[in-house]
This record gives sequence, structure tokens and C-alpha cells, in this order.
Amino acid sequence: MAAQPLVIAEMRFALASTLMLFIAHFILKQRLPEKKEWKQLMVYGFLNISVYLGLYVIAMQNVTAGIGALAIASNPVFIGFLSVFFLKKKLHYSIIISIIVCTLGVVCASWPLMGDATVSVAGLITIFLSMLSYSIGAIYFSSRQWNGLSLLTINGWQTLLGGLFLLPVTLFFYRSSGNHFNGKFWLSVSWLAIPVSIFAVQLWLRLLQLNAVRAGLWLFLCPLFGFIIAAWVVKDVISIYTVTGVLFVVIGLLLSRIKTNQGEARPGD
Repeated sequence: MAAQPLVIAEMRFALASTLMLFIAHFILKQRLPEKKEWKQLMVYGFLNISVYLGLYVIAMQNVTAGIGALAIASNPVFIGFLSVFFLKKKLHYSIIISIIVCTLGVVCASWPLMGDATVSVAGLITIFLSMLSYSIGAIYFSSRQWNGLSLLTINGWQTLLGGLFLLPVTLFFYRSSGNHFNGKFWLSVSWLAIPVSIFAVQLWLRLLQLNAVRAGLWLFLCPLFGFIIAAWVVKDVISIYTVTGVLFVVIGLLLSRIKTNQGEARPGD
């Protein structure tokens, strides 16, 4: 391992935010956030970076890569559920059923791995807490007024602020012997910062501006690509439990769409 996961994460946030803010304010001459927007950026950065990615990084040390991707795919259901409280949408039984089905899917896919200590209960709880924070962050971002503040500016500042909030935790667990700032380290940081934190998050924020619930549906692709990549790169085992778990998550996601297709108010349409 090139470095501690939280150290890699902090360097990722630092590189991504520096690039985005330089482009936004020095090249494109976009305006700085105003008073109310700073508060919103701090809240969103805390939920979307500090809590979500902080817990996710910790959880991935106790679960497999495939399980991490499967858990992310449950986010559309959580987003739909939370929209009831934050966006005042009507609660449908299909959302509750969807959460139960998706949870069963993650447990099913994890079950055979627990005996080998590949997946721990603590890891599963941590990853679900991170998913909850991610979903709350998505709803929060979608429900705020940004007054024309560019997505690049929002992404740059929320990444920087979220990384700063997470820094005390990173420093507390920092071990110099566990970090080697070599080519492998910088390659990993660059991949996470540029394609993921910049380009992928820019697309995600654009989708959230249109409709948070419908944007979450794109996360449906995570278990499919996640297990394929995990099996290819880190040799995760794909068993009947894995396939069944993925099917449960897919069914849960489809059930959640019953509610939105029948009665969802669709801003931006």
C-alpha cells in the first residue's frame, strides 16, 4: 500500500480543489461565493466530502470493492426516501419496501464473505452511514438556491472545505511509516482527483440540479460495473450470493421508480 487511505483522500481533495478553483477564479473569472452560499458550501462539503468520503474510506478497509459499489447503488432509494422530508414529497410504501429489498441485497452479497473476515459488520454499518450522508448531501444540494454560482466553483469550494474538515481526523491517525509518496501514490491521487473529483462530480452536480431523485437512478450502474471491475482488478469472487445480492438491489431500485413514475413532481422537465 502506497499510503494510508485518508492521506490519499486528503491529497486528492487538495489537488482537485486547487485545479478547480484556479480555473474558476483565475482563468474563467467566475465570482466568489457570497455570505449565504459560504454556509451552504460548508454544509454540503461536510456531508459530501468529510462524512461521506471519510466514512467510505474507512469502510473500504473492512468490505470488498464489490460490496462498496453495491452499497452506492442503494443511494437512489435513500435519496427518494429523504426527499419526503427535505423536498416535501409524499411518502409511498414502495420507497420503504425498496430500502428493505436493497438492504437485503447488500447483506446477501456480503454473507459468504463475513466468514472469511473479508466483510465485517462494522464495515457494513460504516458504509451505510456514509451512504446516508451522501444521500442527505444530494438532497441538500438540490434543495438550495445557488443564485447562478457555477458548478465548478461549487465543486471546488465544497471539495476544499470538506477536505479541511476531515484534516484533523487524518492527522490524528497519520503514521509516517505507512506513507510512501512515490509514483504509485501520485498516480492514484491524480486518478481520484481529476477524472473522479472533477469530471465525474461535475456531471453529478449537473444531474442533481435537474432532479435529485432521478439523478440517483444513474447510480444503478454501480453494482454492475463495480463487481466486474472488482473481479478483474482485485480478484473479488463473484458467487451466487453476489448475483442474488445485485438482483435484489436492482429490484429494489425498480420498485422505488414505481412511486416516482406515478406521482413525482419533476422540476426541470
